[in-house]
Amino acid sequence: MRKFITFGVPNIGKTEIQLLKKTINSKWIGSGPTTEIFEKKFKNYKNSSYSLSLNSCTAALHLSLISLGIKKGDEVITTPMTFCSTINSILLVDAKPVLVDINPNTFNIDETKIEQKISKRTKAMIIVHFAGLPCNMKPIQKICKKHNIKLIEDCAHAIESKYYNKHVGNFGDTGCFSFYATKNITTGEGGMLTTNNSNIYKKIRIMRLHGLSKDAWKRYLPDSIDNSNKFQHYDVKEVGLKYNLIDLNSSLGIPQLEKIEKNLIKRKKLHNFYVQKLKGLPIKFQNIRPYPNKFAHHLFLIVFDSSKTNKKRDELISFLNKNRIGTGVNYRSVTDMSIYRKKLNWSNKTCPISKKIGDNILSLPLYPSLTFAQAKYITNKVSEFFKN
Repeated sequence: MRKFITFGVPNIGKTEIQLLKKTINSKWIGSGPTTEIFEKKFKNYKNSSYSLSLNSCTAALHLSLISLGIKKGDEVITTPMTFCSTINSILLVDAKPVLVDINPNTFNIDETKIEQKISKRTKAMIIVHFAGLPCNMKPIQKICKKHNIKLIEDCAHAIESKYYNKHVGNFGDTGCFSFYATKNITTGEGGMLTTNNSNIYKKIRIMRLHGLSKDAWKRYLPDSIDNSNKFQHYDVKEVGLKYNLIDLNSSLGIPQLEKIEKNLIKRKKLHNFYVQKLKGLPIKFQNIRPYPNKFAHHLFLIVFDSSKTNKKRDELISFLNKNRIGTGVNYRSVTDMSIYRKKLNWSNKTCPISKKIGDNILSLPLYPSLTFAQAKYITNKVSEFFKN
């Protein structure tokens, strides 16, 4: 039987395992020196003033909203083409998510429609660099400045991405990154927040670990206590959360960050191979070059062109699964989700473009260890599906 081609495979090699063993043998596996190294390396890679490791991108989004003072009664503009964590983080601070539909070619928030949704209650905006394609940041920044709106960048898909040669995560008040198992860097579970604002940095650094003034690494080890051998008691300065990343996770992240550009080259080659082999079928691809950018190639997406085929996305999912190929749906529109329909009164008419694309979109496997022989088998099976 043919080996199943998994949709996503983490790129964990000998270097990650060696550093993980070293961390375990050090006897310090919580948040400590390895995590601090990871933060510094990530900050330098992104060319940001500050970086804060967290246990998820969701935590980064939630803490961003808290640090910016978003509260009950406020409105936060965002996109319907995103994972539920974007919406949940807004609801968790008792604010109201307000959706702006997507551009049908880029699948990012349509910046030309944003001002239509701004009200007196609009206090923030969360934009999502979908699949690794940067949003059109120049007009978005202009809108935020004009209306005094705080800007949060959801960069879960976009670690490597740049807009006009500037790293994403540096355009807004904060940038929020994911190191989930299927992301371009994985720590199993994890995330990072970047900012160029010292006040935001100071607040979130405390908020991420119960609101404590000093974490255990700073309290217990003499060589880390401000060059003092005296034990230091902690203070609770904020009503905080438990969102910190630990050294075990960071041990996976450091080596992956070092090979991120090499892995990007492989994903780009696979992306181009897919396009070459699949063009001519009744499908559409994401426009990844609407303006100068560096695309992270996090996802390879196809969208069924309903004007050219009667076949359905879910039929292809089943067909490929029977042929030992895993796929993903990134994403159905958040307006489909029952809790939001009930709580926010969203429907199929709320964002019709994202609804249509979400009903027809499919992600094919895309990761560095995927071979071109496997990619060829995948494209052959997709072609077979449409021709039968």
